[in-house]
Amino acid sequence: MKKTVVGGIVAVAIAAMWVASCKKETIDPGKWQPISFNVPKGWPAPAYTFANNALTYDGFVLGRKLFYDVRLSKDSTVSCGTCHQQFAGFAQLGHDLSHGVNDLLGTRNTPGLANMAWHTSFFWDGGVNHLESQPIAPIQNPVEMALPMAEAVQRVKNANDYRTYFENAFGNDTVNSQRIFRALAQFMGAMVSADSKYDKYMRAEAGGTMTASELNGLTLFRQHCATCHKEPLMSDFSFRNNGLKPGTQNDSGRAHITRDVADMYKFKVPSLRNVAVTAPYMHDGKVKTLDDVVEHYRTGIYSSPTLDPSLATGIAITDNEKHDLVNFLKTLTDSTFIKNPLFAEPVK
Repeated sequence: MKKTVVGGIVAVAIAAMWVASCKKETIDPGKWQPISFNVPKGWPAPAYTFANNALTYDGFVLGRKLFYDVRLSKDSTVSCGTCHQQFAGFAQLGHDLSHGVNDLLGTRNTPGLANMAWHTSFFWDGGVNHLESQPIAPIQNPVEMALPMAEAVQRVKNANDYRTYFENAFGNDTVNSQRIFRALAQFMGAMVSADSKYDKYMRAEAGGTMTASELNGLTLFRQHCATCHKEPLMSDFSFRNNGLKPGTQNDSGRAHITRDVADMYKFKVPSLRNVAVTAPYMHDGKVKTLDDVVEHYRTGIYSSPTLDPSLATGIAITDNEKHDLVNFLKTLTDSTFIKNPLFAEPVK
């Protein structure tokens, strides 16, 4: 009988047990372990609850295999994990814009992935509003994975190595797009990042002792940043014009979806979790460092009709306060998450 556990963050103990027990294959399908999900204490309820897609060990493992499979791209060179690198907070380190098949460039920076179950929309313009629907866009995007979904399904059907995975996850080896999307949603939905120094400080745990600079940075963050980057998820997932001057592509942002001029140059507020490892920044990757990000809000605001009112005069902080704010942002790095072997690429 397949066991399902829902309740409890993906356990670090499970990762340790797995590392100790296996050498070649990361997690073997059919060998049940309690992959699980929970709302961390003090967090709001997630938007995605696994209600119609029960989180199981085998579903998670299948989702992870799909996430890292280059066969889901036209030329079999790009996977989800190619652009979403674990060590970079599941962003793409050092790349202003996403890189797809044939070394083609996308039009936007690759966002980091974490706490996806709490997101109410996906992509910089919010063009998708459900976790299970999200994968179809990068798979079919001509400058990302460039593979029609029907062909992607057929490739998985033809791959003998998937048969056991689907049978264990869903009861038989039938492959269809819904099962692919649900398995990916189990993997991505289980990506809970809630063990940074900031989190430990909030929980009064060992490892959460803040320096004076970091504590002052937290105070400044709450004064100047938390309206948009709401704790504890570090985003309110709204769409705002943050005063970034439009580039040569003149990306309209949210207006690309709504066709409403009031949404021109508004982009989804990114979560700041793991922000210190996800450079470069902003929707077009034009801001290279955290210092530069804060400086943008101090002195670089570009005024336009849809500029967020809270940024009309920029953020007035001193050089020392800027230093403290950056130090606080670094406390949002969750090393457990970005090194957790459960989320790593399977060893071939």
